[in-house]
Amino acid sequence: MQTTTAPEMRDLYEVLGVDKSANPGDLKKAYRTLAQKFHPDKNPGDKDAEEKFKEVSNAYSVLSNDDQRARYDRFGFDGLRGAAQGGGGGFSNVEDIFSAFGDLFGDFFGGRASGGRRAQRGADLRIDLELSFAEAVWGVSKEVKVTRDVACGPCNATGAKPGSKPEQCKACQGKGQVVHAQGFFMVQTTCPQCRGSGKLIKDPCEECRGRGQVSETSTLQVTVPAGVDDGQTLRLAGKGEVSQGGAGHLYVVLHVQGDERFRRDGEDVISEVTINFAKAALGGEIEIHTLEEGVTGSTTIEVKPGTQPGDVIVRRGEGIPKIGEQSRGDHAVVFKVEIPKKLTSKQEELMRQLADELGENVKEKRGLFGRKKS
Repeated sequence: MQTTTAPEMRDLYEVLGVDKSANPGDLKKAYRTLAQKFHPDKNPGDKDAEEKFKEVSNAYSVLSNDDQRARYDRFGFDGLRGAAQGGGGGFSNVEDIFSAFGDLFGDFFGGRASGGRRAQRGADLRIDLELSFAEAVWGVSKEVKVTRDVACGPCNATGAKPGSKPEQCKACQGKGQVVHAQGFFMVQTTCPQCRGSGKLIKDPCEECRGRGQVSETSTLQVTVPAGVDDGQTLRLAGKGEVSQGGAGHLYVVLHVQGDERFRRDGEDVISEVTINFAKAALGGEIEIHTLEEGVTGSTTIEVKPGTQPGDVIVRRGEGIPKIGEQSRGDHAVVFKVEIPKKLTSKQEELMRQLADELGENVKEKRGLFGRKKS
């Protein structure tokens, strides 16, 4: 049976043609040069140029982000696993690139288009999603309701009444921009006739009133992977608002509730367990909470004789799952030794015997009216 291997990913610094010591300005300059060279509008129909445009954009996406660049410098592509746009596979199409870095193209392509107007995709949307601690640890699938603009069906998103179609704006020749003189300079502004659309609708659609979009409330399924943390964001590609240029994205911001039994530190989890001084001195067993069974599990661990306050037992691989991986972090159990505030007579007598045995000089017991008890 014939097997194939995935193509080897090139070093991101090599893709941009810069050294590892390159500063943000050097990265930006290198990317602008390569993006201009491989821009789809300069290479219409050239798939190789489009792939190179994506490659340099993905490289710049990682290296221009301080956190992702640090992870890449230390761990290579493995450090980018699960990152939003790491490892050369972040941007699936050029529209995403224009959305992310469109401000870098404006001065050499007049915006996102060259030699004509490119229809803009729909707007991105954001929603907030509440998760319990257990749901964040083990993942969950939840339904969310989203109200968004979608393409109008009757007019097929053109905005024109069925049977008719928009006409090209004569003022800007369909470009959406007009140029006029201002002193010694030529200034490009949005066309006042078509308001930048490049088209005019004389007979608008009755359903959408010429917008080409209608509001719709729909229920979407959000799959939350195991191991997410508070404040992280999931992107649902193409689930934002819809326009003639395509659909925007839906960004789901996660808010994770805390759990008093556990304290999270990245992919590790920490538990504080209180034991009395006798067990700390003599050793024994104690039952603790675990993350298993939807964070309702428990197990028994050994307390070694002579355990001190702050001693730690690390349960390797029993922490929070790592996103996109099979491994987990660790579960650290920190011991707190409890000293009783009150003792029974028998307990006090035994403690005094222990103090004598250890040669400790402790406070003497006094009877009524402060007299030393004999």
